[in-house]
Amino acid sequence: MPRSSVSSGQTGRPPVTSRTEILAAARRLIDRDGWEKLTIRGLAGELGIGATTLYHHVRDKEDLLLLLLTEYAAQLPRPELSGEPRDRIIAAGVLIHDAFAAWPWAAEVLTSDGFITRIGDPALWVVEAILAGAADHGCTPAQSVLIFRNIWYFTVGEILVRANTARRYPDADFPPAENSPFSGLENPQLPHLTAAAGQWGEVAQENTFPQGLAALVDGLLAQATT
Repeated sequence: MPRSSVSSGQTGRPPVTSRTEILAAARRLIDRDGWEKLTIRGLAGELGIGATTLYHHVRDKEDLLLLLLTEYAAQLPRPELSGEPRDRIIAAGVLIHDAFAAWPWAAEVLTSDGFITRIGDPALWVVEAILAGAADHGCTPAQSVLIFRNIWYFTVGEILVRANTARRYPDADFPPAENSPFSGLENPQLPHLTAAAGQWGEVAQENTFPQGLAALVDGLLAQATT
């Protein structure tokens, strides 16, 4: 399937604005209003051109968002992943997490299966790294895909929960104790939840993603090769 790209416009007709200008303006609008409110008409207004003119460069909103993601991925550093296959998989998963944690709306855009066929090649090297690590560990191609999918689900879930929490409580790392849904919980029918209630907020603030990812990858590789 061909990768998404900004069109250069009609033959013989010079572009009215550049790809860089289009994507920079789209990023400004997303940072200000959120990606859900981004529209082609609004972007055209931001650029001072007509919507019809902008359609010479992008097909639709989805095309625009995928172009933004591909450009973002192309600008990220690409470290060499060395060591054992298991360690390479974990390192690649952490890279995905850290990249999307800085741009959480991008993770939300890609919360549907099949997104790999729609993003540009610069964003796919880290997917290749995970599949290669799984293959080197002895996984079949199908098992490698399952490992990547589970890593992706785990990563996106963690990113979106933390991003939504940050939006809801912009002045705190976690809901204040008095607003915690478990604050003061005393329920004899929920003894373990009652015992953990006082520590829930503190634990939730900790960055345990690398440890959780390592445990997930260890379990997936063990299951795949048993």
